[in-house]
Amino acid sequence: MKKPAIITPDPWLGLQALTRARIALGRAGVSLPTREVLRFGVAHAQARDAVHQPLDVTRLRAELADAGFASLAVRSQAVDRGMYLCRPDRGRLLAPESLALLVQEGGRLWAPAPRLAVVLADGLSSLATATHALPVLQALKPQWPELQAAPLIIASQARVALGDEIGHALGAELVVVMIGERPGLSSPDSLGLYLTARPRPGLTDAWRNCISNVRPEGLAYPDAARKLAYLMAGAIALGRTGVDLKDDSDAAPALTTAAPLRVEPR
Repeated sequence: MKKPAIITPDPWLGLQALTRARIALGRAGVSLPTREVLRFGVAHAQARDAVHQPLDVTRLRAELADAGFASLAVRSQAVDRGMYLCRPDRGRLLAPESLALLVQEGGRLWAPAPRLAVVLADGLSSLATATHALPVLQALKPQWPELQAAPLIIASQARVALGDEIGHALGAELVVVMIGERPGLSSPDSLGLYLTARPRPGLTDAWRNCISNVRPEGLAYPDAARKLAYLMAGAIALGRTGVDLKDDSDAAPALTTAAPLRVEPR
C-alpha cells in the first residue's frame, strides 16, 4: 500500500514561475512545510537587516568617483536610526552643518542653478541604494548627457522630502531622489526614484512622480532610466511634476531633452 505524501502540493504550483510572491506553498497537514517556514524566516531577517544596515557612504563615494561623478555627503536632522524611524519629520530636514556644507561646497563643485540635482538617499533600505543607484545613473547617462555635471548628493537618514531642501539650496530646476524603499518579504533591495520640479521645503507627495521597484528582479535599469528621462523632459516642458505630469513613456517612441525650464522667482 502506497503511503500518502507528507506534503500536499498546491494546484497553483505552476504560477510560482511568474511571480516572486509567496503563493502555492503547499502544506504539511494543516501547516506550512518546514522549508517554507524557514524561507519566510530568512526573508523576514533580510527585510529587518535592510532597514537597519547603515549606508557605506565612503564606499559609495569612491564608486561614484571611479565612474566620473563628483559627490557630497550630507545627513538629515535624525541623529541615528532610532530617531529616523520614530521621527520621520527629522528625516525630511537637513542638519544645519550639512546645509552649510551644501551651500559652500556646492558652488565650488557645480555650476549655479543646475537643471538637475540627484540625491542618493539611504531611506528604508541602504542595500537598495548601495546596489542599484550607480547602475541607474549609468543607464541614465546616455539619455541625459547633462547628468555627469549634475550635483550628486549622498544623504544619510533621509526621507524623500529631504531632496526638496537639497534641491532648493542648490537652486536646481529638478531634483531626483533615488532612495531605498520599504523592504518587502521578497524585495529587501527595492529602489524608488522620485522626481520633483522646482523643489522647495514644504511640498507634498502630490508634487512628485515616482518610479518604484527598480532592481533586476523588478523594473530593470534601462527601463527605469528611460521612464525617468521621459518624465524629466516632460517636467521641463511643462514646468511641473506630480499629478500634472503623466507617465506615457511606454507609448513614447523616443526621448529628447527639452528646453530649459523657466523658474519663477522664489
